[in-house]
Amino acid sequence: MSQERVGVDLETSLGYLLKEASSALRSAMEEVLRPLGMSVTHYSCLELLAQRPGLSNSELARGAFVTRQTMNVLLQTLERDGYVTRPAEAPVGKALPTRLTPRGRRSLEKASAAVRSVEARMLTGLTETEQSEAFRVLRRMIHSLRDDNERA
Repeated sequence: MSQERVGVDLETSLGYLLKEASSALRSAMEEVLRPLGMSVTHYSCLELLAQRPGLSNSELARGAFVTRQTMNVLLQTLERDGYVTRPAEAPVGKALPTRLTPRGRRSLEKASAAVRSVEARMLTGLTETEQSEAFRVLRRMIHSLRDDNERA
């Protein structure tokens, strides 16, 4: 009797390969951020605030792919250490808009350079056309998954 295979073939699973790439990218980023006293989540938070000042805890959590509770703890630490500021009271509603301080911006500059070096290393060996195609394909995959999720 032949034994029927159950599950996903990890050798040919695109989802597994994407997860492996994500894990390798995160490890490489953690390695270059650690000497700067940062984690990937710390960096992501600062980068999001640089590009979208005034985001709330919930918006930052979604953008950094962490829970609101995790982001709240990080924001308290970043505020205590002088990287961000938040008003004592919400100007509107309950959300406390967060902004980078000059110290946060300086720290982000170093971290961004380190992260760019990791991305450059990741793309080594790919032509510009291959890089553009990779962006296009990955964006399409994300779009397809989010569309299906919204329809369900």
